[in-house]
Amino acid sequence: MLTHLLYLAIGLPLLFYGGDFLVTGSIRISRKLNISPFIIGATVIGFGTSAPELAVSTLAALAGSPELAMGNVIGSNVANVGLVLGMTSLVVPLTIRRERFIQEAPPLVLASFLVAALTWDLHLGRLEAAGMATLLMVYLWRAFRKKEAPLAEGIEEEEIGWLSGKGAPAQWFLIVLGLSTLVLGAKLLVDGGVGVARAFGVSEWMIGITIIAVGTSLPEIVSSFMAARRGHGEIAIGNVFGSNIFNILMVLGLTGIIKPLHITEPIHPDLLFTTGLTCLLLVLIRLEHCLKRRDGIILLTGYFGYVILKGVL
Repeated sequence: MLTHLLYLAIGLPLLFYGGDFLVTGSIRISRKLNISPFIIGATVIGFGTSAPELAVSTLAALAGSPELAMGNVIGSNVANVGLVLGMTSLVVPLTIRRERFIQEAPPLVLASFLVAALTWDLHLGRLEAAGMATLLMVYLWRAFRKKEAPLAEGIEEEEIGWLSGKGAPAQWFLIVLGLSTLVLGAKLLVDGGVGVARAFGVSEWMIGITIIAVGTSLPEIVSSFMAARRGHGEIAIGNVFGSNIFNILMVLGLTGIIKPLHITEPIHPDLLFTTGLTCLLLVLIRLEHCLKRRDGIILLTGYFGYVILKGVL
């Protein structure tokens, strides 16, 4: 019990500082490279927070568990939209420019419908997976080829003075340090929370839909909240857009290249739900180009409704 309480005590500050380091380094890099905060959120942060999913899905496929590999991606994408953006927009409104939304929504829509179409027959072959990986390269080329006017200097950049004024390598180091600290903090918090909950007799199901579900999305939640709190709602939205695109094109693409996926479980309802939730997100953003508390409640309701239905069925 004391060990688990210690995990909680260490994990919380690691989460806070990890998120702060990650967002600060990302904002500085976007200034130095003249790239929009959205693109940094969709690529650097999105890729980093998708790395655990890549490891889990690859190992699952190699171990002969393609359902776990596929479920990992679907579950992560549902959590990113419903849980991450839902919780963040409950606290801080997330704003995105109309032009940015028009440019960046199509890749997410394409990736979402593509994974449903390619895996509807419960099979993902190497050729299909290679096509997905190729589309990821196109997405990255498209993201970084367009330079923008440098961001205006602002107070939101300098909540952390460490490495301020240093060059791009130092800021990349800050990003890697922040991401590593964030993931470690999330793991400690989940391990500690599970241990304490079990000590108090909380059921495994309740632990799964609360501590584990939230805990595995903590890196995305904390980085999105930190960005939004500094007035960079586009980084928070870009994080989820990019993470979901990376989960589909990179995680499933590379996993399917290594070992084709032959799925035996009926995943069609899950494919329809994750695609529908993504479309709902885009509709909510399109209405006012901002996710507000009302939208957060809608997204969270969708997420927990999905989790509860999966548990019942």
